[in-house]
Amino acid sequence: MNIESIIGITASIITIATAIGIKFDVLNLFSKPNAKELFGQLLNKDITDAKRRKILKKLNKSSLFNNRIKDDYIMNFALRNRGKEKVLFEIFNCNNIEPNDDICKEFLNASMPSWKKAYQEKKRNIMSTSNQRNTVSTLSKSTDCVEKPTVYMSELLKIKYPETCGRLIQILEKHNISFSFLKGTKDIWCRDYMPIQTASGRFVQFKYDPSYLKGNKEWEDSRTDAQDVLKANNIDIEVIPSEINLDGGNVLICDDRAIISDRIFSENPNMNQERLLDELGKLLECEIIIIPSHRSIYDDFTGHADGMVRFVNRNIILGNKLADEYQYIQKGMQKVIEQYNLKYIDIPFFIPQDKKHPDSAIGVYVNFLEVENLIVLPVFGRDEDKEVFNIIKDAFPDRDIETINYNDVTQEGGLINCTTWVANVSSTNHNNAL
Repeated sequence: MNIESIIGITASIITIATAIGIKFDVLNLFSKPNAKELFGQLLNKDITDAKRRKILKKLNKSSLFNNRIKDDYIMNFALRNRGKEKVLFEIFNCNNIEPNDDICKEFLNASMPSWKKAYQEKKRNIMSTSNQRNTVSTLSKSTDCVEKPTVYMSELLKIKYPETCGRLIQILEKHNISFSFLKGTKDIWCRDYMPIQTASGRFVQFKYDPSYLKGNKEWEDSRTDAQDVLKANNIDIEVIPSEINLDGGNVLICDDRAIISDRIFSENPNMNQERLLDELGKLLECEIIIIPSHRSIYDDFTGHADGMVRFVNRNIILGNKLADEYQYIQKGMQKVIEQYNLKYIDIPFFIPQDKKHPDSAIGVYVNFLEVENLIVLPVFGRDEDKEVFNIIKDAFPDRDIETINYNDVTQEGGLINCTTWVANVSSTNHNNAL
């Protein structure tokens, strides 16, 4: 087909569309992305990081960047609480792009001579210590520039369970995962009371006043104030407060979706359910998916989603084997699967017979730790261990899977996800030693 034919067909489409009321901007029909507009969209606080990465791909195709932003940088991009200067500097620094006047003036309305100087100095320093081949590799290694998440644990975990904590630390160190211990906590279940970080990097602090702590003085006295913990550990983050009563263990986020169990309704009896879900969607920047929780406290006193399912991606979840669940759980989950067009992968689970530890969570494999490219999977010395490992490996073929015996902690009612808070924050109190 020649150019005249293409133009003729295009003109015909526009004429027909105009006749039926559809408007075309002919000038923009074949235009390249507007880099300044795309950069503005990239900084939008009201969208998810998954959407930002799509925008960054388009920005990379603009004439200003000309496909110089590395693929791995785009895949790991997260806005967090940064402004345009920090984001643009990171793009330059992590992708070995010289901060030229054209880009700086387009996005910042100013040239940045100090950035140019830093770029040239960095280049000279590397050239002086490496050969040219290593220099290119070092400058191009963009994932080293991306801020990494930290695994936080209560200091009480190290004190009460030193051997188990030591095993977890060895795994984190093996995979170069940053970790830190939180001072000022009253129990080890930091996932539940610490702020929840959304896909865009925002932190939401929900009310932490779960019903299962009430009626037991020891448990009531163990309720931790997250604000006190943040101050005690010099963690300086901006937190959005909410009066919604919700534990962190009952929130699973993947891209633009969040799974929460229906325990959220009984924990907030005075709130209209529709309004509650609408508010949660705005705070978490997600579509909210409600799954059924166990009705009896003897089956699961917390009602947390992370003891039932986990995301593989936004369209696939894995969870406790449905055939072995109660009928109301099976029916409720099947309704969710159909409504949201989800694929469900069964994970074996079992219920221990342990009169000494009635709250034991032994047997729940899905409460694993997931951070960066690593999954730390609890195992219980059972035949199911190998089967579950293989299922997890098949579901996450690009991840490193490590196993850990966490039983002494698990007997108290929680597992690895419960005892860890994973967040991208700045802290002056990191301590990577036992």
